[in-house]
Amino acid sequence: METSFIITFIGDDRPGLVEALASTIEKNQGNWQESQLSQLGGKFAGLILVSLPESAADTLQAELKALSSSGLSVRVSPASAADTAHGKPIALSVLGPDRPGIIKEISRELASHDINVVEMDSQVESAAMSGEPMFRAKIDAEIPEKTDRDALESALESVANKMTLDIDLD
Repeated sequence: METSFIITFIGDDRPGLVEALASTIEKNQGNWQESQLSQLGGKFAGLILVSLPESAADTLQAELKALSSSGLSVRVSPASAADTAHGKPIALSVLGPDRPGIIKEISRELASHDINVVEMDSQVESAAMSGEPMFRAKIDAEIPEKTDRDALESALESVANKMTLDIDLD
């Protein structure tokens, strides 16, 4: 019988991190199914979904945690088979001058409308002409069928005005 795990990890960025994880997974009959890996602030971090025979699960977990001796922090969590989809997909694009609280304000509005964030990518980059720090984000989410889209757009427009942002809802 097969089982699935989500592996989360973080460590100082250096060559060989992905290989160490992949080798450990393969050694334990694991199949690397999906991942999101990224370099952030001198660290390398990620999420990996693996499947493997139940009989190999304990050994995989122990061997992944043993990678901590190389400076890699690893956590292994059982994956849930539950489908969390509860609406139709939407996408938000956010752009504006960087400042604290942007994600808090946007996520508060999304949560108040029972919108589930599925994926978010964000970064701060220099504006082309002024060099001013600009915040940019792309947020994929699921919106319940019952959501009043006009009310959501109005709420996001209030956040955009308050924080001097452009928020586009697709």
